[in-house]
Amino acid sequence: MRISARTQYALRAAAELAAASPGPLPAERIALAQGIPRRFLDNILLQLRRAGLLRSQRGPEGGYWLARAPDQISLADIVRIVEGVPEGGDHGGFPGVAGPLAGVWDALRDHEQAMLSDVTLADIARATAGEAAQPRPS
Repeated sequence: MRISARTQYALRAAAELAAASPGPLPAERIALAQGIPRRFLDNILLQLRRAGLLRSQRGPEGGYWLARAPDQISLADIVRIVEGVPEGGDHGGFPGVAGPLAGVWDALRDHEQAMLSDVTLADIARATAGEAAQPRPS
């Protein structure tokens, strides 16, 4: 699986917000803490806010915070917002003996989606506190 830089930045920003104390966190602090270029981060935060994942407040005491509890936001939620909904399993139909590969790619995509759906921002925040980030038991 290849994760774009934009998606990695979005995941890192969301993890920073999940680990933050309650209240708005300024974009500048997120950018500095995660080494994300500020202009790039501003666009990502706007995209996540428009999708309903974040809330924001302007002004000197402003910033961003999660719109839902960290245990209610999976990594898949963020990937879906940034990357879009993955397309179905149409791989153009591989010819001949390679035909079954389409099923392998579909199974791989489904496994990746399940794994990302099982890990929440709360899991990542707990890992920051010294626990290993693990998918929740199904």
